[in-house]
Amino acid sequence: MNDHIQTPAPARRRFRAGRLVAGSAIAAGLVLAAPAAAQAHVTATPDADAAAGAYGVLTFAFSHGCDGSPTTALEIEIPDGLASVTPTIEPGWDVALERDGENGPVSRIVYTAAVPVADGLRATVDLGVQYAQDAAGRTLAFPVNQVCEVGNTSWSEIPEEGQDPHDLDAPAPTVAVGEASEAGGHVLGSGDAAHEEGESADAAATTASPESAVLPVVLATSGLVLGAAALVVALLALRRRA
Repeated sequence: MNDHIQTPAPARRRFRAGRLVAGSAIAAGLVLAAPAAAQAHVTATPDADAAAGAYGVLTFAFSHGCDGSPTTALEIEIPDGLASVTPTIEPGWDVALERDGENGPVSRIVYTAAVPVADGLRATVDLGVQYAQDAAGRTLAFPVNQVCEVGNTSWSEIPEEGQDPHDLDAPAPTVAVGEASEAGGHVLGSGDAAHEEGESADAAATTASPESAVLPVVLATSGLVLGAAALVVALLALRRRA
């Protein structure tokens, strides 16, 4: 007597399908968890390609607290490699500057939230900067201390050469600075672009103005010549009739 009980074919198919669904769900969870983990940092994003001598805006962003605790402040360390830095007044944030010495360069900028930012909500603050001329080819790190209602996270780890920053637990936000542009390292913003377009229009008008000024003179002269010719023809006709 065979004690082995065979599972009916439909039941086996349902079992295999269930394992496939479960495996797919686990895989999808891992895929979704990877970007979530990658985004669980404080980042610094320039508004344009960072270049030595150029002006730009750095946006610092975060979308998490400290192990779930709401964020109350961001303390941003300013590295060497910036010729100037100016914090933007952000709605809902108080801002304070710390300098090296009484009139020294800005060394740290502290944004304090008027209302703590809950975990899972994205918030940003902006810094207007000018990259130093000698910063070309360098990667500038901006250590940030994220202060929360309970605890804090120091985003200050710097990767070793060849190391992926995403392998670090708390990497510092970084910005890679390129060579100066041909325009003297000045990166145009929206206001500069409008100003440049206005200057181009003025230059075009100035270039066209000599031709525009000559054309009326030519037309007036031609009119005088044609009028004189008509007068001569009229006089000749009168003489013939006389």
